Amino acid sequence: MDNTNLLVGLDIGTTSVKAVVADSGKVIGAVAVPNKGMRHGNIVDIDETASAISYALKEISKKTNANIYRVVTGIPVGMLQLETASDLINVSDNGQEVGNNDVRRVVRAAIRSAVKSEREPIAFLPSRFLIDGRNEVDDPRKMIAHSLAVQGIVLTAPANPLHNIKKAIERAGYQNNFFIPTPLAISSVALNESERTFGSIILDLGGGITTATVIHNGQIKYANIDFEGGSDITNDISTVLSTSKKDAEQLKLDYGYAEPKLASGKNEFAINSVGSNGQQMVDEVYLSQIINARIMQIVNRIEKGLIKHDALKLPGGVIITGGSSLLQGIDDIIATKLNIKTRIYQPDQIGMRNPVYSAAYGIVNYAYKMSDIDFLVISAIYGKNTLGEKTEMPEKNNKKSKRTGTSNEAKGKEEYNRTELLKRERRTQSKSNKDMKNKEKGIKNFFKKFFD
Repeated sequence: MDNTNLLVGLDIGTTSVKAVVADSGKVIGAVAVPNKGMRHGNIVDIDETASAISYALKEISKKTNANIYRVVTGIPVGMLQLETASDLINVSDNGQEVGNNDVRRVVRAAIRSAVKSEREPIAFLPSRFLIDGRNEVDDPRKMIAHSLAVQGIVLTAPANPLHNIKKAIERAGYQNNFFIPTPLAISSVALNESERTFGSIILDLGGGITTATVIHNGQIKYANIDFEGGSDITNDISTVLSTSKKDAEQLKLDYGYAEPKLASGKNEFAINSVGSNGQQMVDEVYLSQIINARIMQIVNRIEKGLIKHDALKLPGGVIITGGSSLLQGIDDIIATKLNIKTRIYQPDQIGMRNPVYSAAYGIVNYAYKMSDIDFLVISAIYGKNTLGEKTEMPEKNNKKSKRTGTSNEAKGKEEYNRTELLKRERRTQSKSNKDMKNKEKGIKNFFKKFFD
């Protein structure tokens, strides 16, 4: 199949790798394969992780009869850090139309001003562009400007873990186009517009970690990460019942309930128990009590952070997803414990009706809904477009001049102009800048509490 319009979303999870392929926005295939190379959300074996990625993408390639070379990968909220970012550039002394390269330049400048050492930018979410320090716009292109400024939020990830993810994808034989914050990807499919705007909590019950992410006004406002998940429930079953982890996982899937009240003491099943002669019988209630104990420990820890940040008062409630949300009664016990409305989300497309695909599906959906400005921001960060082609060539009719800064004289004038522009903005926007500083101060103080 011609892969011109194909987009592959990759979700590298602790217990499994998920891949979803969409053609012109329509999902045409999805796979999930086991992953033995990660522990609690971090890669501990690059080769094992690469093997899982390779297997997943080869399987989905066969399934969809598509040639796959590049992917878009999700970055979990546990790796993310948010910083406010702003900067401005000189467009032209005499004023001229803002072009794509101008947008890229100002975005790069803003990102450089905010990114800390040992971290790399993942995404930049512009809140506004300013033409000549006065006119606030969403898309400044084709507008006449002397200067262009941008303000927004930059999301970064730690350099070393990010390197491991990139290396695993490369070793699997593929290229990564760019990264997408997983919570924003999930929110694009799991939440409706009102829930994204007025505030909701995405509770992702993963195999290695559990995350509660607050989405408000379409952005990440708070995240609480607990380094336990479905694999810890399986380990509990294995330990208590003295059975293998493989058998424990199957018992959880076949007979387990999150809410013991839904289980029946009359329904018994045989298990292979280490150290016992033959098999022993266990009932659903006992198994579900083991499961419930671990879930309640996780929810109790998650609850503390949510209460601290008043997140449980948000009108959207809790939207539960992730593999462990398949446990029956999970929504009821969380609703009761947190005293908030809950619902479970899973994709409704054929072949993908399982909450384990929420993130991978969200990644392709989020990418397809990105605007032209979003893609310019991506190219500013990664230096390539969605096809992996270089985008650093100047736009047509743009001659090498003071704008390109190719000579020492041009660089010096650019810096001089930038300094003069900053002075001009201070003079003409003293009140506006004062309000903005107060606002940014509030935002920075808020983000200091971003992670629990």
